[in-house]
Amino acid sequence: MPKRHEINLPDVVAEVRAVFDRYETALTENDVPVLEELFWNSPHTTRYGVGENLYGWEAISAFRRARTTGPFRRSLTNTTITTYGRDFATANTEYRREGHDRPGRETKTLLRTPEGWRIVSAHVSLLGETV
Repeated sequence: MPKRHEINLPDVVAEVRAVFDRYETALTENDVPVLEELFWNSPHTTRYGVGENLYGWEAISAFRRARTTGPFRRSLTNTTITTYGRDFATANTEYRREGHDRPGRETKTLLRTPEGWRIVSAHVSLLGETV
């Protein structure tokens, strides 16, 4: 019988939370080298953004390098990190970017690799018009 995955082992959650926080800092500071590092360097990596669909690390890297957005601020709510065993995790959060009316949400799927935890898939979207 296959071994059941243990959900939310405290040490693994702490590892993933540290990567999540590092990514958030890099994102808001537009630290492209760290953003590139934290995505799995593979043609299988995906990132669906608010206005783009990116397939593979190279496309994600090119998008990051072409962006003209500088540092910005946003607040996060309802952040949920779930780990499945020691090598797989998801991180979901809602955000509100300073100066923007529409709230957003973000999902990251992470995998432990020989280089450390890496984002293998990400999805960012905005909610409809606020009332």
